[in-house]
Order: sequence, then structure tokens, then C-alpha cells
Amino acid sequence: MGSVDYDEFGLFHENAQEFGLPFDRPPVVRREAVEVEPGRRLSSLVWGETEPELVLLHGGAQNAHTWDTVALALRRPLVAVDLPGHGHSDNGRAGSLSPADSAADVAVTIRALAPRARAVVGMSLGGLTAIALGRQDPDLVRRLVLVDITPGVNAEKSAPIIAFVQGPASFTSFEEILARTIEFNPTRSESSLRRGVLHNAVQRADGTWVWRYRRFPSATEYGLVNYPALWDHLSGLTVPVMLVRGMLAQSVVDDLDEAELLRHQPSARVEHVTNAGHSVQGDAPLELARLIADFVRS
Repeated sequence: MGSVDYDEFGLFHENAQEFGLPFDRPPVVRREAVEVEPGRRLSSLVWGETEPELVLLHGGAQNAHTWDTVALALRRPLVAVDLPGHGHSDNGRAGSLSPADSAADVAVTIRALAPRARAVVGMSLGGLTAIALGRQDPDLVRRLVLVDITPGVNAEKSAPIIAFVQGPASFTSFEEILARTIEFNPTRSESSLRRGVLHNAVQRADGTWVWRYRRFPSATEYGLVNYPALWDHLSGLTVPVMLVRGMLAQSVVDDLDEAELLRHQPSARVEHVTNAGHSVQGDAPLELARLIADFVRS
């Protein structure tokens, strides 16, 4: 079982090449950890050298690198956070990864790294966390972008995601973990999924591979259940809201969810991305980047 070369900051040229983005030099990106409680930290990718304009929150079983192509397309300073229990971050408060508990940690990180960010963008679990953040710390959420998520998500809609997350605890080779990832992500290219696995898994001393994210025993812990309280939180937000919905079968948002979101936020902007499933940032990153940029300057 041989090792696989991995340079966390050495793959951006592949993202750019796959989606036809200019790449004259590597972007300025650094890792920065913020202590959110004594002895516990959240790690983030900080893009650029000036004050961040955006905060990006990934979905369950992902990490901050899921936004790499979007960040390259946006070409603006931003912070992409590894949520608690994911990527390079420590576990959640008292082991909890609920949106409310994660939002409390994210708030500390935003205050340290991006206190004047113009928008918070959250995909899936990150979107639920962003809604909770808007309720708990409204001064940190000046605009809210929800990427293929509403509080109406449930275990049935999320069944393929749950099946993937609750899969094997370890894999004998990189090829095995990549093959499973390809199986559960039919809308993505193999090259993008290979990058994703390199960012989201780690090889142990015995040669086997495990995910960086914490594995969960139930859908409830992953935020893949209906959260009635978050609908109320969403209703209480007074900032501009945009829902970006993937329209392929892999999406977890349906017409009823969209209608319910508009009932709670009548002025919300809703955008349909026809060539994307649940992972809009992976399937259609350039379209998502265009929508985010337009929403922030509108």
C-alpha cells in the first residue's frame, strides 16, 4: 500500500484548468486556527491578503477546500471555515455538531478573521449553521446565501448523503476510497473527486485511509433532519437572503421547501442551477461564484 503525494496548497492549478479559469500564479492562501474554547480550535483557509469580504461554510462530511474553485473564480478575499468535527478543526462543543453549537464556534472565528464580511455563504449543514448564526449573532451575517439547503431537509431527502457518510470506517487503499466517492457523486468529474478525497481523507501509518471528518451514528447529529426552530430563525432574519438550488436529482431541496422558504422570507432571491445537484459548488462553481458576486454587490 503505497503513499500518495499530497500538497494542500499545490492543487489549485488543477481546479483552474478543469473549469477554464486563468492561473498565472498560485493564489495567496494560508491556514489559520482560532481558539474557540480553551484547548479547542477551528481551522480556516484565509484567501487573500486584505480584509475578507465573504465567509464560506461547507456541508456535512466536507471541508473548506470544497470552495476552492468558487474562491478562485470570485478572486476576492474570503475565509472558508472547517466546521467543528471536519477538516483540520477540533470536535464540536461537548461533542455536538448541531447547527446552533457549531454557530457559536463559527461566530468566534468570524470575529477573529472576518468581522466585517459582507455575506455568509452556507451549503447544506453549513447553511443550517449560518441560519443559526444569523439568529445568535446577527451583526456577523449581513447577507445570507443558502446553497441547496432549507430547514426542511430530512432523512428521506438526504438518504444518499446519509448512506455515504455512514459507510466504511476505513479503506485499504486510496483507490478504494476514491471509488466509493465516485459511486456516490455521479455529477462530478473523477479529477475533482480525487482532489476532494486528498483534502478530506488521511492515510494512517498502516497504509489504510480514513476520512478527516468525524463519523456520525445518526442523521440527527449531521443536521440531516427537519429543524422547525430554524424556520423560525429564518423568519426573524432582516438581512437579504438568497437560496441557490441545484435542480438535478441529487438536490435535497424540493418545490415545497422553496415555497416554505419564500413564506418565511418573502423577499428572498431564489436561483435555480440546472446543471447542479446538491453540491452546487462542485458541480457548477463558476455559476455559483457569479451568483454570489452579483448578490453581494446588489
